[in-house]
Amino acid sequence: MRGSDRQTGAMFSYLSPEEMVPADHPLRAIRILVNAALARLSGDFDKLYAAGGRASIAPEKLLRALLLQAFHSVRSERRLMEQITYNMLFRWFIGLSMDAAVWDVTVFTKNRDRLLRGDVAAKFFAAVLADPAVKPLLSNEHFSVDGTLIEAWASMKSFRPKDGSGAPPGPGRNGERDFRGEKRSNETHASTTDPDARLAKKGGQASKLCYGGHVVMENRHGLAVATQTTLATGTAERDAGEAMMARLKRAGRSTLGADKNYDTRGFVAAMRRQGVTAHVAQNTKGRRSAIDGRTTRHPGYEASQRIRKRIEEVFGWGKEVGGMRRTLLRGLERVRWSFTLRVAAYNLVRLPKLLAAAG
Repeated sequence: MRGSDRQTGAMFSYLSPEEMVPADHPLRAIRILVNAALARLSGDFDKLYAAGGRASIAPEKLLRALLLQAFHSVRSERRLMEQITYNMLFRWFIGLSMDAAVWDVTVFTKNRDRLLRGDVAAKFFAAVLADPAVKPLLSNEHFSVDGTLIEAWASMKSFRPKDGSGAPPGPGRNGERDFRGEKRSNETHASTTDPDARLAKKGGQASKLCYGGHVVMENRHGLAVATQTTLATGTAERDAGEAMMARLKRAGRSTLGADKNYDTRGFVAAMRRQGVTAHVAQNTKGRRSAIDGRTTRHPGYEASQRIRKRIEEVFGWGKEVGGMRRTLLRGLERVRWSFTLRVAAYNLVRLPKLLAAAG
């Protein structure tokens, strides 16, 4: 017998969202870690809000929503609000009832900026790593460092001379702009759309307006333990590497694996001053490496060079899934906030399996 195509205009259900989410759904284990980290940040949230007045979006709900945006590759916050409207799984993870009104996107963005001023992304990143179940997974002796370029939300047509010279783009929404014969550099030009963006390239690719995203990974399980976002300059990776290692709580002697870009006398010397042995890949192309056989002869050097390549998984996930190939935010502070939260999301995706294997 053929069933009828009867469509109802209303839905009544006696099931709670908790019952409707499968018991083995990956977000269940992630939600436990997220809620524990948010509970540790409750005091920090209290400092960001006035004691009285109209209630804003709960910071816990806002952060859970932003994590979902990274987990599920939701392109924008406007699309995120649409997903929350009809996606039962999203409402369950955030903590919204099925009939709760979804926030206006402009209200959501303003509340997100409040958390930016409180540096909440960095605190949340640290709170996840401080979980009593997570801390035993982390190495405090062996690390790797690397950086990547994050394409800015600015067109190359906006990269114009600082002195106001140069022909403007043609008329229209996307007017033509002739760059032929024009020498452009960060010293003489700046983006009118995002002044913090810098012209940069990596790996023989075309130059683009970018920011630099940097990560330190612990080598035991490949979890990110430090992040930094910088202007895209020629020394940004090494400068960020020094700063991140200085902030880490480490063993008395530790190692740091890195690629050839970190093979400079200045960086190796800076690491030695911090009590870190720099296991950098030797760059001997037309020059002398900053390290020699006293470092490379040890088995630990080979292990560091092998394991350090796993740090590319952080950047790969962030760009392919987390939406960080090209940021949708402008300004160094906003891009830093977004990058840090997405690195925290990467850790959260990996942690349930690691905890299950360890337990």
